[in-house]
Amino acid sequence: MQPLERYASLLDDYDAFRAACERPLPSVVRVNTLKASIERARDALDAEGVAYEATDWHPGVLRLDERGPGTSWPYFHGWLHGQEEVSALPALALDPRPGEVVWDACAAPGSKTTQIADLMDDTGVLVGNDNNLGRLSALRHNAERLGITNLAVTNQDARNFSFKPFGDRTDEEERIEAFDRALVDAPCSCEGTIRKNPDALERWSMDHIKGIVGIQKGILKRAVQATRPGGTVVYSTCTFAPEENEAVLDHALEEADCEIVEWDAPEGFETDPGITEWNGEEYDSSVELAHRVYPHRNDTGGFFCAKLEVTA
Repeated sequence: MQPLERYASLLDDYDAFRAACERPLPSVVRVNTLKASIERARDALDAEGVAYEATDWHPGVLRLDERGPGTSWPYFHGWLHGQEEVSALPALALDPRPGEVVWDACAAPGSKTTQIADLMDDTGVLVGNDNNLGRLSALRHNAERLGITNLAVTNQDARNFSFKPFGDRTDEEERIEAFDRALVDAPCSCEGTIRKNPDALERWSMDHIKGIVGIQKGILKRAVQATRPGGTVVYSTCTFAPEENEAVLDHALEEADCEIVEWDAPEGFETDPGITEWNGEEYDSSVELAHRVYPHRNDTGGFFCAKLEVTA
């Protein structure tokens, strides 16, 4: 069976879903307001003759008609950053505030990390972690190009993240003992990236899903533990698989001190609720508060996003 056929029962318009998955993904950039206002960035694209259209749900997320995101001077100067449209959702759900201490558990190559820094006005402390040392160079490069200075980069297994590099500071103001907010954009089977990576499903297997679920559960549990009571944790993936989405949330509800909370997707961006049953497995009813994103709803990649609050 073709992997995507697993989800036919979740959709009343499966043919439209499959057709969207076979179309190329639009080229999209996000305006980096640390360096330029949305108006100034759009004026620069106009002056360069770069055709674009603002998305219905965010004036700073722009779809380019033809040219790739890295071919204009506003991009080289850090006014713009190439970012898949749907991947802008987690940072909006996280809603970081200036001056806070925030953790991006799986940060490289940095699209969501740099968006979080933008929302924080480049203040506070943003810890960008990734266990892949090679990918961290891309994170550093993107942060430098976009003018971000509040980022501290770490190379740890997020499942066992340690505050030791931050807790041994002699200056109490520099110590970090808990995060205000954390993002877990977890490694996954990447089914939702098929529009930009057509070979994603060629590598697909249930064994891979079963193997990666344990990693996802471990990272999300550690994120809850590392975040202060009342703090926010956002969990996201670029896959449709309930085993990697609702099942991981259900595990977190059982094993960690947290609850799933409601958040509204941006007006003009259509999502589906999380599901509470899959292949004979039942999940906590609150997983319906999560958001499923199917490619044919908004002409984007596939995605999943949920917001949790730490309770103790």
